Amino acid sequence: MAVTYQTEGVKMPDIKKRETTEWIKSVAAAYGKRIGEIAYIFCSDEKILEVNRQYLQHDYYTDIITFDYCEGNRLAGDLFISLDTVKTNAEQFEADYNTELHRVIIHGILHLCGINDKGPGEREIMEEAENKALEMRK
Repeated sequence: MAVTYQTEGVKMPDIKKRETTEWIKSVAAAYGKRIGEIAYIFCSDEKILEVNRQYLQHDYYTDIITFDYCEGNRLAGDLFISLDTVKTNAEQFEADYNTELHRVIIHGILHLCGINDKGPGEREIMEEAENKALEMRK
């Protein structure tokens, strides 16, 4: 049972791994879930585009791709995060890079908890869940 942090072609972001893992566990617990094997792979736009094309047949950049390997209430998955897109989004939304990075980190966990953001009204539910989770980080 572990959360791991890896990089592919980028420098490891400046995150406090132990604290981030504890935060992830507490957010999961709030949804009645336990943490199994969660792997964060921080990468570039190029890499996330490649993953998007290869596995999802999507031809665009994105901030995060979540592969869900959950079993029952145990969360497991590979979460690819493009630091390039996180940076672009932070600039676009005039948000703090670190806050935006943590928003994306927890976005993947919320997906694994069963929260979607594609259907009508779902984006708002996801944003609310992200904001609640970010509050728990303080």
